[in-house]
Amino acid sequence: MTPTITTERMSSLIPEASDRPGDDPIFTLNAEAQQRARAGEDVINATLGALMEDDGRLAVMPAVFEAIGSIAPEKASAYAPIAGDDSFLKAVISDTLGSGLLAQRSVAVATAGGTGAVHHGIVNFLEPGQALLTPSYFWGPYQTLATHTRRAVETFEMFDGDGRFNLQAFDQGLRDLVQRQGRALVVLNFPCNNPTGYTLDAGEWRGVSEVLCREGKRAPVTFMLDLAYARYGADGADAWLAELETVNEQCTLLFAWSASKAFAQYGSRVGALIAVTADDAERTRIANALSFSCRGTWSNCNHLGILAITTLLTDEQLKARADAERSRLTALIGERVEVFNREAEKVGLRTPRYEGGFFVAVFKDDAQAAAAAAREEGVFVVPMKGAVRVALCSTPARDIPRLVEVLGKS
Repeated sequence: MTPTITTERMSSLIPEASDRPGDDPIFTLNAEAQQRARAGEDVINATLGALMEDDGRLAVMPAVFEAIGSIAPEKASAYAPIAGDDSFLKAVISDTLGSGLLAQRSVAVATAGGTGAVHHGIVNFLEPGQALLTPSYFWGPYQTLATHTRRAVETFEMFDGDGRFNLQAFDQGLRDLVQRQGRALVVLNFPCNNPTGYTLDAGEWRGVSEVLCREGKRAPVTFMLDLAYARYGADGADAWLAELETVNEQCTLLFAWSASKAFAQYGSRVGALIAVTADDAERTRIANALSFSCRGTWSNCNHLGILAITTLLTDEQLKARADAERSRLTALIGERVEVFNREAEKVGLRTPRYEGGFFVAVFKDDAQAAAAAAREEGVFVVPMKGAVRVALCSTPARDIPRLVEVLGKS
């Protein structure tokens, strides 16, 4: 009997990889907006998280390019150490934590942007099959990173009935996860949360600290603070620092640090993961584990970028210039925040408290329909569950009244 031969080509991909999307939805929307703009349409593109000048050019910091130009070619061309140059790691720790107790308890590794830092947190502090805990409004790639590493994402309702951070929901979510998994990784993205723009105040941070300390006595709890947008927060946005020394007595702390926004260097992919623990032996184990993950993921990071950012963090003159240039960019966003809040109040848009940062959310019962209706009028925003995300970082102040008007109708 002749065997049946199928003419359908068999896939070499493993099943779980065979139906993955080929592009990020935000980049897809951005591409459509750009295409329609090139065709001559009057488009407002509030999708992509990159800071743009009012004339549509990408905002850059000249001091960064002076630092890049100062690096000797033979140094830039050499491999970076697996964990990153020691001078870079010390500078990042100091930039994030100063010189106090948390800094003294810290180790760090260089990562491929803030995304790489989040990746290392997930794979080293959660078992395969376990879930991290984050608010219901979170940066979408957390889900991608978790899925790709065979972990998961669980959420709690981010806002309570008064529009404040929902401490009760956070408490219950963490308690349940600790009970079920025997460990937990909490990921919060503040100040200037992506996608809502929300920043916790001192009272909210105190509540978060109390929950973490209580659960940290029951099981290994790791708390990761994603600081991607921290440099663009309003006064008082660094209230987290005062609370986390207490948390560190019970929990391991992780800080995802990124040069992408802080130095307007999205393409250099320079980031770091800082880990803080009171236990000396544990600190050594964590340093080894994170270095192992670097070798097993990207091996070495962008050495030119690392050396340039180190210079910007340690050379007093260049640092002062970079700080001044960033202050101008923060003021640029601040103007847009002010216009948005004023116009949103006029038409009754429902938004979280918004004081600074790249994004703000506008609550919508049917976000997909609202975003589609806005696109019909040439306004591009990103739909999420229960809201649309508006990237004011890329929206000139002059376009905000029209943007708000369109969202008010959708």
